[in-house]
Amino acid sequence: MSAFVLFFGGWRATPADMQAWKGSAKAQRKDVDFDAIPWPSGAAPGASSAVSTFKEKKTGGYKSVIDDIHAMQYANAQSSNVRKIYIVGHSSGCAIANAVDEGLTDHTDVVLVALDGFAPNPTQLARPDTQVWVARASWFNFLSISTTCIPQKGKQVDDICISKNYTDMKNHPPLKKYGGSRLKVHYAASNCTNPWALHFSLVNCAANDTTVKFTQKMTAEQIVAQGYTPCIANLIWLRP
Repeated sequence: MSAFVLFFGGWRATPADMQAWKGSAKAQRKDVDFDAIPWPSGAAPGASSAVSTFKEKKTGGYKSVIDDIHAMQYANAQSSNVRKIYIVGHSSGCAIANAVDEGLTDHTDVVLVALDGFAPNPTQLARPDTQVWVARASWFNFLSISTTCIPQKGKQVDDICISKNYTDMKNHPPLKKYGGSRLKVHYAASNCTNPWALHFSLVNCAANDTTVKFTQKMTAEQIVAQGYTPCIANLIWLRP
């Protein structure tokens, strides 16, 4: 296999969500090994709760994940055919991905990927392979742009029709300010314009304004439950 991908789903990502994503990813890239980890049971959406729950000795998977990566790195050291190890987080799952990456002493063969979530720390961002992604609605078909893409008073054009954590991270620096030179943009389909649909388009190419509905009356729980149904894994960050 050419690479190994360890993917951490965001807040309330279920085992079924991760199986759907993993199945689609494997169908697209048969030369890559994939594992997908659901949101830790009982964890709040914040970074500290996510990481502390995942690190719990009895129920968390942190030690097991670190041990598995160390084993892969040892195998890489003994072989001329080095496999890249991708540690990928989406949304709040980025906090766990970042923590796992921090737990490693050798990053020679590691690529850290943050998909519209908690940004890596400055040391992680300084590594040239680190990737930070946001999603923006395609501007090619102006007739399809919804009213959500019209700037409101006091809003910059750069802040609209873009995935939710580009400007809003709630008690954490938004990616607009913290992504730095590693920030990359995925242009989603023209029917994907609301911030939550764009948020999920980074992990699911099937996400759009119909499959991931967003209104002010909906709860966050209702919104995120739509993110992986149906699922076509977005692997834009995975090199050929």
